[in-house]
Amino acid sequence: MSGLRVVPTWRHGHERLYVCGPDGRNIAWYDRDTGRVNLIAEDREADVLDALKPFLTGPVTVGPPPVPTPAELGRLTLHPDDDLAPNRPGEALLVALDRDPGPAHRLRPDPRRRALTAEQTVGEALDQWEGAGWHTLHSVPLPGGDRIHHLLIGPGGLYVVRALYARKQRVQVADPMVTLGRHDPEPLLRRLRATTDRASYALTAEVHPVLALLDPTDIRITTPPRAIRILHHTALPTLAHLGGVLKPADVEALHAMARDRGTWGRV
Repeated sequence: MSGLRVVPTWRHGHERLYVCGPDGRNIAWYDRDTGRVNLIAEDREADVLDALKPFLTGPVTVGPPPVPTPAELGRLTLHPDDDLAPNRPGEALLVALDRDPGPAHRLRPDPRRRALTAEQTVGEALDQWEGAGWHTLHSVPLPGGDRIHHLLIGPGGLYVVRALYARKQRVQVADPMVTLGRHDPEPLLRRLRATTDRASYALTAEVHPVLALLDPTDIRITTPPRAIRILHHTALPTLAHLGGVLKPADVEALHAMARDRGTWGRV
């Protein structure tokens, strides 16, 4: 048995069937309209075709995902208001603080500023990978007022990265709860999974959640989190070393889709 499974998806009225490996990663997809099987893992061609056999409706062509033509790239040009690529790390918080900076003197630091520090630190670290085949989008807005802190797209796949300010605090993780210092525990991992699921639905691709902790004094995991990476922010470069999941053409196509505000309008 190959262990592959077929997951049908619909987007803009078109059906695609994704072939996923045992670890959930996409290794191919079948586009019914074009009759083409696009292979991400070329060495699994025979297994992929065997898994798709019940779904094939006629002759198919098989090969790597096509590189967008200049005309296709031209159609990806977005109006500036719809392009999320220029968003700065913590963009939503920067706008909120500009509109309402809060009182000049307060007994406790504004939690928005601590959250902004976390997002800026993590975002600046991720932006350094831009020349190595990776792209990062920051502060991606979702319907209902939620947002993705950072969406990382590159050879190693797609990642939703949530930044959490934990400076000089002990962090305890008991899935789905996260406790910072003496604060009450919060179900942050449940929220992170929900946000990641929305990203996966919007992009019709496998997306992985990451919780990045800014400068904690200690991280204690009493209940291991399910399918979530929890990293000290200085360990984020380990993600950049991952590869072999997406080809350059896939990375560029997913980045073009993700930077379009309209992609996120119905998730």
